[in-house]
Amino acid sequence: IGRGGMGVIYRARQRHSRRIVAVKCILTYHADSQETLVRFRREAEAAAKLDHPNILPIYEVGENEDGLPSFSMKFASGGSLVDAGPALRKEPRRSVALMAKVARAVQYAHAHRILHRDLKPGNILLDGRGEPLVSDFGLAKWLDTPSDLTQTLTIFGTPGYIAPEQANGSAAKLTPAADIYSLGAILFNLLTGRAPFLGEHALAVIQQAAEKPAPKLRSFTPRLDHDLETICAKCLEREPNARYRSAGDLAEDLERWLAGRHIIARPVSAPVRALRWSRRNPLVAGMGALLFALGTAVGIMTWESEAVHRPLMTGIAVLPFENLSDTKESAFFADGIQDGILTKLAKVGDLKVISRTSVMEYRGARNTQQIGQALNVSHVLTGSVRRDPGKIHINAQLIDTRTDTHVWAEEYDRDLTDVFAIQSEIAQKVADQLETKVSVVEKAAIEQPPTTDLVAYDLYLRARDLINGISFTAAARAKEDLFEAVQLLEQAVARDSSFFAAYYRLAEAHDRIYFLGFDHTEARLKLAETAIQSIRNLSPDSGEAHLALAQHLYWAYRDYDGAQKELVASRHTLPNESRIPLTAGYIDRRQGRWEKALEEMKQALELDPRNFSILQQISLTYEALRRYKETTTTLDRVLAMVPKDVTSRVRRAWVDLEWHANPKPLHTTIETILAEDPNAAPLLADRWLALAFRERDSAAAERALGAMPAGGTGCYDENIPFPSSWCEGLVARLRGDEPAARAGFTNARKELGQIVRDQPDYAAALCALGVVDAALGNKEDAIREGRRAVELIPISKSAIEGPMSLQYLAVIYAWTGEKDRAIEQLTEVAKLPGAPLSYGHLRLNPIWDPLRGDPRFDKIVASLAPK
Repeated sequence: IGRGGMGVIYRARQRHSRRIVAVKCILTYHADSQETLVRFRREAEAAAKLDHPNILPIYEVGENEDGLPSFSMKFASGGSLVDAGPALRKEPRRSVALMAKVARAVQYAHAHRILHRDLKPGNILLDGRGEPLVSDFGLAKWLDTPSDLTQTLTIFGTPGYIAPEQANGSAAKLTPAADIYSLGAILFNLLTGRAPFLGEHALAVIQQAAEKPAPKLRSFTPRLDHDLETICAKCLEREPNARYRSAGDLAEDLERWLAGRHIIARPVSAPVRALRWSRRNPLVAGMGALLFALGTAVGIMTWESEAVHRPLMTGIAVLPFENLSDTKESAFFADGIQDGILTKLAKVGDLKVISRTSVMEYRGARNTQQIGQALNVSHVLTGSVRRDPGKIHINAQLIDTRTDTHVWAEEYDRDLTDVFAIQSEIAQKVADQLETKVSVVEKAAIEQPPTTDLVAYDLYLRARDLINGISFTAAARAKEDLFEAVQLLEQAVARDSSFFAAYYRLAEAHDRIYFLGFDHTEARLKLAETAIQSIRNLSPDSGEAHLALAQHLYWAYRDYDGAQKELVASRHTLPNESRIPLTAGYIDRRQGRWEKALEEMKQALELDPRNFSILQQISLTYEALRRYKETTTTLDRVLAMVPKDVTSRVRRAWVDLEWHANPKPLHTTIETILAEDPNAAPLLADRWLALAFRERDSAAAERALGAMPAGGTGCYDENIPFPSSWCEGLVARLRGDEPAARAGFTNARKELGQIVRDQPDYAAALCALGVVDAALGNKEDAIREGRRAVELIPISKSAIEGPMSLQYLAVIYAWTGEKDRAIEQLTEVAKLPGAPLSYGHLRLNPIWDPLRGDPRFDKIVASLAPK
């Protein structure tokens, strides 16, 4: 079925399994060629090391009847990209989706230290379902070993698809950038029907690639998108360092393009192009400097004009449906209708769909053109719902926001039991009106009802709203809402054991309870895993199943690599799900990849542009980096969305305390909020107490302590679970009542001691126990516990909890008289991003009083002062 330069491939049937396979045997006349034998064995060895769904698997390696090397592999019945190219050329999106998978496979090979070096359309095979399989690793090179193949007289690889540096014959210097060039050339071929460079013979092609920039994609196919042209151009840069940093980054950009998001790559700027040209033409460059400056200015003005007037992206926002009934239950039901339609449309990869959080603020809004501009979508879906006994009336209208015209409208009067069928019908009609391509899998997802039990659905909707409404700072309320959500979801799945969405939310609630320390026990983990197992039993390959497992691996086990792998799998079927890049951002943040975390969170914001909780997370990331100006700017954006949100107002004033050691803005903000609404005290009690300590105001501390909700988490510091009795002891010490302080600390030690006995490797509890022991004067225990906490959660495991544990170890040293160790530890922490250490924290917090007056401490404080 195939023949190459060194081997022939047969279609065969394995004796033992009876399955059809492909068998590759070396050609007889190559049997005496040591180099060919090396290449042949290299192919088998390289491919056998790689276990990836888009890499052709090797089954067996052995010898044929003539004693020559051979190996069997999966039989790819769909041919290669050479065969499929003409059909794929008519479907650019399919070509891009296919190449994204190929790039992921190549990235996997690179991660295992293997370069392919001969990527071309003929080496990308297709299985019976059209899935790509990277094959032919005969030229593969291990990144950490020197090449043992000819490096001079022979050019390895296929002209037209190999990178210029590979054509130079220096195999030892090749990097993954060479394979990225080849991927770009294949994509160029799929989209245009030709390789980037053509010539009468191989050397002519190689010479063009080495001397000329790659041709523009749209010069051959003008209808293609500019961003696709940019992606191809970045792959085909002559300088390896100018290409994508990795095949994974290329895959990411292709997936971004498919989802309608901004790509990472940008066209090479005019100044950079001019700099490259001037190096080649120095004399002409000097004469043309003035013209270049004028051209650049015109270019900037043109770019700004295009940015201001850019067309809206084709996409849709499903606005809240109006409830025409009188009961609160009916209001939940109307929101459920909207959410069901939105969820179904979000499954469609060819359509940008705004997340629910961002559209809820437009309840009752009528200016669709303004909404379209704010959310950058071309259409909105509005509607109303009236629920009568046994009946449902739904009105739906699709509006083009660019012209404020009605594109489609429909009324439905049906039995209540038909409500889920109506949701599916509306979603399909909208997709049809927008001329969106809907795959067979996506169509099935649209038609699938969430449940057949309306009571279970109502319970689910109430739980979903509780989980979605959790604030990132109101920990006490979060605990209450999460436990209530669990009760509602358990009732829902008890009524319908096949309620997939309810199991998904149940797993999320259990995982959050565990992660936030509200119940950090094995029993809680098992509850989460039981829910996840139900999800996987019901729909093992769904995006939600992968996302649920990703969140579980992240929240429960800190298995960051496993979580990222599941997130990659979930992106393919959940192209509009903002929680995917947001969770990726959380993982990147804990692994210390701060800029990547910000990038992922901003991507989540593109999918959910009015979700202020994402902005809050971005602000936390900036704060961890001590980039306070950007922190305040981001929080100002939050307050522009939710000006009355208590936690955001307090957070904004808190930044001034940390940045400038100025407590006045926070003091004023808290007083203003309490004057407006005394019932808001529990929402700000934790920050109020922290302010009282910094102002050394025992009366205010007493009031703040009294405002904390019973059983809440007001004394937690991030995820460090200090009990309420710990705060009681600190307040007593602040007012000078040492016996009461020791009583509080003793009670805190009893509570934490029990937690640590039950969970000896719970680092956060050990950290808190060490601090409490230091307050009680138990020096040896305190230091041992503090050090153990640092060992359990090193910075390499978490760039957030790691620095926090180090910071508290410095507190332990300071309180136990180990001043030198405390200063040494504090000096290290002050250099780390992620630590909550700040200028205001060191200047004002009483916990550092044992170090005050020491010049070394003053130097650390000064190093964090605002510049």
